[in-house]
Amino acid sequence: MEISLIRHGKSRCTENNRITCEHFKDWIETYDDNGVFEESSYPPETREKITSATMVITSDLKRSVESAKLLHPNNFTATPVPLFRETELPVPLTKLWGIKLPPTIWAVIFRCLWFSGYSSQCEPLSKAKQRAKKAAQQLVEYAKEHHSVVLVGHGFFNLLLAKELQKMGWKGKKKTSSKHWNCTTYSFFN
Repeated sequence: MEISLIRHGKSRCTENNRITCEHFKDWIETYDDNGVFEESSYPPETREKITSATMVITSDLKRSVESAKLLHPNNFTATPVPLFRETELPVPLTKLWGIKLPPTIWAVIFRCLWFSGYSSQCEPLSKAKQRAKKAAQQLVEYAKEHHSVVLVGHGFFNLLLAKELQKMGWKGKKKTSSKHWNCTTYSFFN
């Protein structure tokens, strides 16, 4: 049995003008509502895994669904499942003195704060880990039934999933790739 975790493609949301943290929530909504850029080519291992899989799953976010369609355009059948959504970023409770930074910098700051325990208006890390455990168990059930499963998901949530799969005895790279379109495969032998 094998489970492959693929990170979605690069978002079409390229807006990176300086904004206040108040506007960061709007930027995230725009990022989630945009699809991904089509590439002239994709990593061969990624294409091979998705085309040979007997089951393809995505999160229900547009960039994940579109990425799966782009990777396997001829015979696309994927199941979008909200359980596999990316971990959220916290929303600040203060205006932070009107400081303006590029959204990518705000994302790094808020992800660091999230890892440190700050989770204003979003799923905390502890709950995300619980969700990842449940999601990993679901992937294992799919793998038992379909043998070869691919999830087109998201960087941080795929990382949490990989840790859970490894705890369950699945073998693969210690760390999933955070690059767009890259694939990390985990195997389990009885």
